Amino acid sequence: MTALEPRDAGVADECVSPGASEGERVLGRAYRALTVGIVSVVLLIAFEATAVGTAMPVAARELGGVSLYAFAFSGYFTTSLFGMVLAGQWSDRRGPLGALGSGIAAFGAGLVVSGTAGSMWVFILGRAVQGLGGGLVIVALYVVVGRAYPERLRPAIMAAFAACWVVPSIVGPLAAGTVTEQLGWRWVFLGIPVLVLPPLALALPQIRRRAGGAVGEGPEPSFDRRRIRLALMISLGAGLLQYAAQELRPLSLLPLAAGLALLVPAVLGLLPRGTWRAARGLPSVVLLRGLAAGAFISAESFVPLMLVTERGLSPTLAGFSLAAAGGTWALGSWVQTRAWAEPYRERLMTAGMVLVAAAIATAPSVLVHSVPAWTVAVAWGIGCFGMGLVISSTSVLLLKLSAPEEAGANSAALQISDGLSNALLLAAGGAAFAALGGGSVAHTAATAGGSAAGSSHPAAFAAVFLPMAVVALIGGWVTTRLHERRSARPAAA
Repeated sequence: MTALEPRDAGVADECVSPGASEGERVLGRAYRALTVGIVSVVLLIAFEATAVGTAMPVAARELGGVSLYAFAFSGYFTTSLFGMVLAGQWSDRRGPLGALGSGIAAFGAGLVVSGTAGSMWVFILGRAVQGLGGGLVIVALYVVVGRAYPERLRPAIMAAFAACWVVPSIVGPLAAGTVTEQLGWRWVFLGIPVLVLPPLALALPQIRRRAGGAVGEGPEPSFDRRRIRLALMISLGAGLLQYAAQELRPLSLLPLAAGLALLVPAVLGLLPRGTWRAARGLPSVVLLRGLAAGAFISAESFVPLMLVTERGLSPTLAGFSLAAAGGTWALGSWVQTRAWAEPYRERLMTAGMVLVAAAIATAPSVLVHSVPAWTVAVAWGIGCFGMGLVISSTSVLLLKLSAPEEAGANSAALQISDGLSNALLLAAGGAAFAALGGGSVAHTAATAGGSAAGSSHPAAFAAVFLPMAVVALIGGWVTTRLHERRSARPAAA
């Protein structure tokens, strides 16, 4: 997110600056239908994301595809990267309406394919279609926010998007578990498409009116075929790297080399120039998003497993140890919308990354059995507060630093940095975990009903958390490079 002028950044409790008219509020007459529609879509997508993990193990066992379990997640990721780039091109050239509508349709179709699958490969195909739709939707929504809302109201919308994850993070796993037990895992997938239709019908007319069409006048520009090719390369390269990290065999060097050969030029072509050297301005915003999301989500993926195998908690209690963190994430996102916070946005983001690093470094302390298991819940709540400060602010800064005709491509770059870092750091963490005996941790826990007895491999978990804390600290340094350096002396006349 961008640094807004203090007088324009304030969003009061009603998501409006003092003195704004009713129509200028995000829930005022002018924006109510659009706001309710797009926020509801995000809410349902968030619920699906938190619920699907609960149903996935049951689905894999029933379909006889436990050995292909990881591909159900990586299939979603690899196609979502392509969808992000395609949505950026589509939105910049023809407006976000087509990308959003097509993305919702693909997302729903993928859910239906997975929910009706008779084999694991068909299930994975459905997840891949769903990922394509998810990539289209997330970038299109960013473009909608950039076009339809004045700069002053954008922090409030980003905060609302973050808040959409609070309730699903708490009730999603429980609701999905109940549906899976009572009705079957298929209904976790088949129920969402129908629920998406009402908010979509509410939002599309407003999107067409406020954000439809290409930016500027003249003939409609054509799609950049080079970027589409790079998007295909980045998706395939990421998939090959994930496969290589999972196998840990000498032959894995072949997909590893092929993945790098595809991934490196694609990343350099799709992200802003200077991203990897943290060039000031937009490149550092994009890099920060990847470092923050990758470090935190990669570490979070191992928290429940650590609590189950090393401390003997039930899966339900392990999952609930992260439930309250959704609320603190939303709180951090809300703080960055306050008028008083605007002049200190970069400092707050630096503090947020320090909190994230501290939370990740603190989590493995529960490997020492004298440390209470609830320490993780406290640490993760603090870390999520930091993530709320950082993630919402990167979105605001990106829109501030992007010209209208570049909002789609830059939003896609932000999401690519997020998703790619997530996958690569997960692959690296997973490889380190397995190399230090983590694979036997998961196997023993599964066969022993989650008991920690005889399955202690603290070094495997430490090899995941401590490097991710270092990545988060690097992100703290990047927060000092989000704006161009101002000249110390006025230019000569």
